[in-house]
Amino acid sequence: MSILNVTNLSHGFGDRAIFNNVSFRLLKGEHIGLIGANGEGKSTFMNIVTGKLMPDEGNIEWAKHVRIGYLDQHAVLEKGMTIRSVLQSAFSYLFELEEKMNRLYDAMATADEEAMQVMIEETGTIQDLLTMHDFYIIDSKVEEIAHALGLDEFGLDTDVTELSGGQRTKVLLGKLLLEKPDILLLDEPTNYLDVQHIEWLKRYLLDYENAFILISHDIPFLNSVVNIIYHMENQELNRYVGDYDKFMEVYEMKKSQLEAAHKRQQKEIKELEDFVARNKARVSTRNMAMSRQKKLDKMEIIELAKEKPKPEFNFREARAASRYIFQTENLVIGYEEPLSSPLTLAMERGEKIALIGANGIGKTTLLKSILGLIPALDGTVTLGDYLSIGYFEQEMASDNTNTCIDEIWSEFPGFTQYEVRSALAKCGLTTKHIESQVRVLSGGEQAKVRLCKLINRETNVLLLDEPTNHLDVDAKEELKRALREYRGSFLLICHEPDFYEDLVTKVWDCSKWTTKK
Repeated sequence: MSILNVTNLSHGFGDRAIFNNVSFRLLKGEHIGLIGANGEGKSTFMNIVTGKLMPDEGNIEWAKHVRIGYLDQHAVLEKGMTIRSVLQSAFSYLFELEEKMNRLYDAMATADEEAMQVMIEETGTIQDLLTMHDFYIIDSKVEEIAHALGLDEFGLDTDVTELSGGQRTKVLLGKLLLEKPDILLLDEPTNYLDVQHIEWLKRYLLDYENAFILISHDIPFLNSVVNIIYHMENQELNRYVGDYDKFMEVYEMKKSQLEAAHKRQQKEIKELEDFVARNKARVSTRNMAMSRQKKLDKMEIIELAKEKPKPEFNFREARAASRYIFQTENLVIGYEEPLSSPLTLAMERGEKIALIGANGIGKTTLLKSILGLIPALDGTVTLGDYLSIGYFEQEMASDNTNTCIDEIWSEFPGFTQYEVRSALAKCGLTTKHIESQVRVLSGGEQAKVRLCKLINRETNVLLLDEPTNHLDVDAKEELKRALREYRGSFLLICHEPDFYEDLVTKVWDCSKWTTKK
C-alpha cells in the first residue's frame, strides 16, 4: 500500500534547478535512506512533501488519515520554551480534543434530546481517543522519554535556548517519538547526538514497524537501519533496493556501463562524421553519406552526468609551536554551575586528540575555555608560545546575511575576487553557491564555507567542534585525508568513531570528569 506518491516533481531556486520531473513512492513498512551530496536538495524535498514549501510543478499525494512526524535540522526552538513544554506540545492535538469535548459538555446544558444524543456519542468517541493516546498519563510519558534520551539530567524546566546543539536535537526527537506518528521523516538525526544515543536511536528504528524516510551522511548508521535507498543527483531521484553498500555496488556498476556505452557511441559518431565529410561532395557516394547523416541526426546521444566539484582541503601551516600547546591546572569549566571536576591536562606539540562523551557534559565549553572565549570558574589555562590557532565552530550565526564571497573577504581582505572564488570552489562550492547568502545554503555547504576560512589561515593548532556534521561522504573523506597530513596539532570533538579512531593519537573521554552524571 502506497503511503506517499510524488509524481512529476520539479523545483528550483532562481535559476538553480533542484529537481526535474522526479517521482517517488513510500510503501508501508519501508525504511528509506535519502542520500546525495550536499546541496542536492534532500532537505528541500522533505519540506515539499511536508507542505512547508510549494513545488514549482508536480503532485504530492499522502494516504488519508496519515500522521507525519518530521525531525527538521533547521527547527527553531524559541526562548521561553522549556524542555517539558516542548515535549508536552507533542500532545497538542489531544489538548485540542479535550477542549472540544469540554465545549460539547457546556452545550449539553441547552441542547434538545436529539442534539444531546449526537453530543453524547461524540464526547464518547473523543474520550476513547484520549484514553487510547495516553492523554491521562501524559506527564509520566514525558518523563519516560526524557529519561530514555538523558534529558532529565539537567531538569525539564530548563529553557531550550540554554541547551547545546545535541541537547536540542534530543528534545525535538523526544517530541517526535511522543507524537507516535504513522510516518517518521528524519533529517540528519545523528548530528550532534553522542554515541550512546545514536545506538539508542538505531535500536528504536530497527524495531520501528511503520515507514520512515531518513536523511543521513552517517554510512554505518544508514546501513544498519534502511532497506531502500533513494539517491539524489543531477536533479534526478533514483530508487535502489537494499542498504547503502548495496546501492554503491549497483551505482558504480551502472556508472561504468554508461561510461563504456558513451565511449563506444562517441567513437561511432566520429567515424560517421568522418565518412560524411569525405563523401558528401562526390556524386557516387553522396547517397551513402546522406544515409549516415540521417543515422547521426536520429541518434540519441548518451550524456554523462556532470561531475560534481569535489572538495580539496589543504591546511596552510604556520611555524612550529612550542613544546606545550596548553596546560591546565585545576581548571573548572562551566557557566553559573561547574561542568567539570578540577582538570589538570596538557597537550603537547604534534598530538591529535579526540574529545568524546555524551552531549551537554562540557566538550565545547572546554574548547572555548582553552581559547579564553569563556572565563574559567576556577583554575588556570596556560597557552604555549608561537600558537596560531584555528577554530571550527559547530554552528554559524543564524542572522548572518553575508554572501559566501563577503564571508571569505571579511576574513581575508587582501584576497582578490579571483582568489576568494577560487578558495570557495576548492571547497566544493559552485558559482551559484558562492554568490548566495550563507544562510540559504544547506548545512553541509555552510560547513564548507567555515572550512574554507579555516584552511586558508596559517595555523599550527586546530580546535574542531563537530566538523563532520552535515558533510557528505566525499567531503568527510577529504577532511580526514587533510587532517592526516596536517603536521600541526588538533583537538577534535566528534561522535563518529569511524572518522576519528585511526586519525588521532589520544582519546579523552570527557564523561570521566564531568559533573553531569
